[in-house]
Amino acid sequence: MKSMKRVAVYLSVVLGFFLLLAVSATSAQAAFLKFDKSTVSVNSGESFDIGIVVDAGTDSITSVDAYVLYDSTVLEPGTVTNGTFFPTVLNDITSTRVYVAGLVDDPATSKTGSGTIATVSFKALKAGTVTLSYNCGQTSENSQVIKNDINATDIIVCGSNETASVTASGSAVEPTSTPSASITPTELPKTGVFDNLVKVAVPGMILLLLGGALKLFLKF
Repeated sequence: MKSMKRVAVYLSVVLGFFLLLAVSATSAQAAFLKFDKSTVSVNSGESFDIGIVVDAGTDSITSVDAYVLYDSTVLEPGTVTNGTFFPTVLNDITSTRVYVAGLVDDPATSKTGSGTIATVSFKALKAGTVTLSYNCGQTSENSQVIKNDINATDIIVCGSNETASVTASGSAVEPTSTPSASITPTELPKTGVFDNLVKVAVPGMILLLLGGALKLFLKF
């Protein structure tokens, strides 16, 4: 009977231990990337700013690689402004993505909590609705959140990354040009030398004809 009670107590302790581990695991927050706004409304031809934000959850981190995917037929990235979360921020822009990296200057330091890595300026080229998202879980250009440990463990949970919906309305305003007024000439353009030649030749021909007529008259 006593042995049965001991086994029951032992099983209760073991069960309680595993329940505690399960609760701790579920309460821990995973690291992920998000934007400082989930929706953006803008007119075509106008620009807007959106922040790239990391949430480290319950861990301390040393760096982040964020690859933001965008539709280049609707949006055009412009300037990238460094945020305040990391002391060092790098960026690179191509026709399909915006890459932003944030890292600590001293390997002995780390960052905790949530903060803006950088702010990206986009211009709406035409009307449309597109989604900004993070490239994650791919073999190349993979977004990462690096934990402050000896193995530099990537602790990002791609499924937790958030997106932003951008809606551009209207059409881009193009500058209008005023057509130049056509000028109708009131007189024929002067031809210079030819005009002067005609002025001299006509009186001379008249005098020549008059002289010839006078000679014929005198003969008769």
